[in-house]
Amino acid sequence: MGLNIIVLAKQVPDTRNVGKDAMKADGTVNRAALPAIFNPEDLNALEQALRLKDKYPGTKVTLLTMGPGRAADIIREGLFRGADGGVLLTDRAFAGSDTLATSYALSCTIRAIKDYDLILAGRQAIDGDTAQVGPQVAEKLGLPQVTYCEEIYSAEKGKISLKRRLERGVETIECPMPAVVTINGSAAPCRPRNAKLVMKFKHAQTVTERQNRSEDYIDLTNDRPYLNIDEWSVDDIESDREKLGLSGSPTKVKKIENVVFQAKESRHIQANDEEIEELVKELIANHTLG
Repeated sequence: MGLNIIVLAKQVPDTRNVGKDAMKADGTVNRAALPAIFNPEDLNALEQALRLKDKYPGTKVTLLTMGPGRAADIIREGLFRGADGGVLLTDRAFAGSDTLATSYALSCTIRAIKDYDLILAGRQAIDGDTAQVGPQVAEKLGLPQVTYCEEIYSAEKGKISLKRRLERGVETIECPMPAVVTINGSAAPCRPRNAKLVMKFKHAQTVTERQNRSEDYIDLTNDRPYLNIDEWSVDDIESDREKLGLSGSPTKVKKIENVVFQAKESRHIQANDEEIEELVKELIANHTLG
């Protein structure tokens, strides 16, 4: 039985490699100074989708992302790794969205897509660390949700079986489909690009990208429709504009502080039994151990 899987993905600034120019004077992220990347845990979610595709012939994996035009890059990245297609949700009406407005826009888009069995997403994005969008999408769609998933074992007979990684152990649970599942960063890393898929999809573009190409650009999408990345705007989904963008975002940032981490006192010991034993006794005495 083939599945229709939607993977929610986000293009984010690489906050793992923050330098001195990463923040602006007003405390906001200087996105121009940081490379834009595929959100790491969304890649974990993509890998779980691709594993289900490998296991169940006929499965279709579609990437859904909301962002500016350049966010089409991560859809292409998904195609290079094995996804079947993607939808870029882009419109100025979405600018300034917090998690509530983002999940509303995504849920409206998923309703417009209609045909889905499973929605996968990374646990959280590295530029916000809220872990709210996946659960909010599930709530707005009225679907069951499973968070902190580390591995999906099966998806058969209208239910999925999976493993959750929790703070004090693991759970193996079953959940009816359709459902929303968020994937931990501890799940299997995403497979690398496939050379044949790179050659096949390297010219995949949105309609806006094709329009902005030079006059001598040859549009191949009529002969190769798989090169078309769907680009949807606010007019393509049934939504209340008041719930989108800034007007639909109750989150307000009142204060931002730059925190500088400073090294604490360090102590060097020799790699011999005497000094190691002395250190262990000291740690036990001050209750760091035991």
